Formats: sequence, C-alpha cells, structure tokens
Amino acid sequence: MPRTIIENIVIEQYKDQTFFEFCKYTTIRFFEILYFEKGTGTIKINGKTVNYKPNSVFVFIPDDIYIVNAESATTTVAIKFLKSFFRKTSSQNSNLPVNDWFRKIEEILNSESHELREMQFETDADRSHLVSLINMVATEYLNKQSFDIFIIENSLSVILHLIARNIQFINTSDSVKEVRSSKIQQIINYIHSNIYNSEVLSTKSLAEEFHMADNYISEYFKKHTDVSLKKYIINYKLKLVETRLKYTDLQYSEIAAELGFTDSSHLNKTFQVYKGTSLSAFKASLN
Repeated sequence: MPRTIIENIVIEQYKDQTFFEFCKYTTIRFFEILYFEKGTGTIKINGKTVNYKPNSVFVFIPDDIYIVNAESATTTVAIKFLKSFFRKTSSQNSNLPVNDWFRKIEEILNSESHELREMQFETDADRSHLVSLINMVATEYLNKQSFDIFIIENSLSVILHLIARNIQFINTSDSVKEVRSSKIQQIINYIHSNIYNSEVLSTKSLAEEFHMADNYISEYFKKHTDVSLKKYIINYKLKLVETRLKYTDLQYSEIAAELGFTDSSHLNKTFQVYKGTSLSAFKASLN
C-alpha cells in the first residue's frame, strides 16, 4: 500500500502485477513519475494509447488521466508529488514565490503538445541515471523502519533535474516554427534557463554569450524562428505566467516580481496586449 513520506510525496511499488488499481486515482497528485521496470502493455493517457516496455518512464501533470493495461506481468514504481510539495511554504528556497522544485517541472506544465508524457532522453546515460535514482528512492521507501530522508530528498532533486533537462519540447507559439539549428537551440535553451534573470537576456548580453554582433543576433533569431528575440522572451514569460495562474494560488504581484515585470499593472497590461485578455479573465476561464 502507498504511504505518504516527507508529508507531501507518495511512493508506490507494484511487482509482477497485471492489474493496476492505482492508475484510476489521480486526484492526490500534482506531478507524477511512473517507471516501468519490467513488463509490456499499453498506457492510455488522456484518451490516447501508447505502448510501454521495460525502462519506459512517463511523467504526468494535474490534468492527465491514465490507465495501464498490462499484457505481461509488470513491475512499476510511481512517485506522486502532492501540490504542497511545490508551494512556496517549502523549507527550501522559501524566499521564492514558488520553489525550485516547481521551476524544474514548469517546462512540462506549459508544454501543450507533449501529450503522451513519455520521457525521451538525450543520452542512454541520463536514462540509466534516472532509473537508478528511482530504484534507490523506492528501496529507501520500502525500508519502513529506517528510510533515510536525506537520501530520498536529494535523489528526488536529481530526478527532477534530469527530467527537466531531457524535456525535448520547445515552447513555441503558433507563429514560431520548429527549429533544428543547434545554435538557435542553444540560444532558446539559454533563454529558458535564464528567464528569471532579465539582465542576461538583453540583446547585448545574449550577443556576447553567443559571440555575435548585437544587431545580428536579433536578425539571426528571427530568421530561424519567425519571431523576434524580444517577442519570444515575452511570450515565454507569459507562458510561465499562465502556468502559475493555472497551477498556483500566487498573487499577481508575486508573479510580476518573479518574472521581471515592474508591478502587477505592468504584467496585466502586457498579458492583455499579447494574450488578448486580462489576468483576472484568464484566471476565471480556468474554472
């Protein structure tokens, strides 16, 4: 049976099962990692079906509903993060409106086209590291008498970091085409990684970082993405604003401060210009 540890995480391990009742219950989790150690079958996610096999890893967000249909005896580990795990009341980084845990997964939260949630890994080594850490966390959890919180917490931190860096989706608006250039991908990754540090995202700073002329980097970026550098940065920030409006109870002023807007009024005006609606109207539409 699953149990709650560290007050806001639930870990489940099922061995050689052909029926998974836990798959029906998604209300307790905000974010979930599901690892298939062995077995084959299908997993139906939000109405779409995909096969799973040994060493498959899936991630789920609050809106996801999934059902596992095993074709052979299957062993899984599920790590469910409750919503409180990502709130600013966390003892870690309590000075942030949302903690670093939330920032690690926000790329997934605002990735509309990452529908099936199966992890793709840049290298086999990353997959191997992630699997080892998941098994380590499960082993500590099963040791009910003396599980080590330090090992669990630090392993989870690395797990979330590995997932974050392997997300293979580029957040793009309808006006931005898919890009394959390694240089443009490096620029986009750099923007995403430094989105909370506006100073390093100026045209001058980006040009220096990527060894380009100030006037050329903007031209280069637009040529490869069909959108201006400034507009891309603002659109990505507003995607993160939408994520916070949808998944947190942060005040507008907190969101504005975190993402580099002057105040909530500045944020609301920018949101309205780019999204065609106010913050309050968008928030109301979520209900």
